[in-house]
Amino acid sequence: MNRANSIRIIGGTWRSRLVTVGNVPGLRPTPDRVRETLFNWIEVRGGSNGLACLDLFAGSGILGFEAASRGADRVTFVERHAQACAALRANAQKLAATQVEIIRGDALEFIASTERRFDLVFVDPPYRQQLAEQVMPLLKRMMQPQGLAYVEAESPLAPPAGWQVFRQGRAGQVHFHLFELTE
Repeated sequence: MNRANSIRIIGGTWRSRLVTVGNVPGLRPTPDRVRETLFNWIEVRGGSNGLACLDLFAGSGILGFEAASRGADRVTFVERHAQACAALRANAQKLAATQVEIIRGDALEFIASTERRFDLVFVDPPYRQQLAEQVMPLLKRMMQPQGLAYVEAESPLAPPAGWQVFRQGRAGQVHFHLFELTE
């Protein structure tokens, strides 16, 4: 495997395993350091063991695969790009990740149509389209009480109504936030 087109899972059952990243324009897998920080924050809240997770705008899927590696019961990936979906499916098969589901489709349409509930949602949309700002108010109806939403953006985000900042940080040009549902 070409290491330039792969990213390493940093914790859990699949620690040190590489997942292939599809050659998709604009794809920015969350770096190791940011993922380590994020999952340390999640650990403070009890960890990912047993959670139902949603990886919207999944891209490489590294956040969802990291959660599955750390014990999430169910991880749903939503990605509209065919090549990224193919890579997600290949990675799930390679890892024998039976707890993952990959949906090829639009994230906003998925949010509008699903009846599922999630404990943890990863939101890392393409930049410069204000997608994070569009998605956050819509997530509330599909969250479990005290659910968490991890959001990456090109600028700092204020929590929308019904959410509070649990933790936030910055790595280079990326601002990352872990919001907690308060309603």
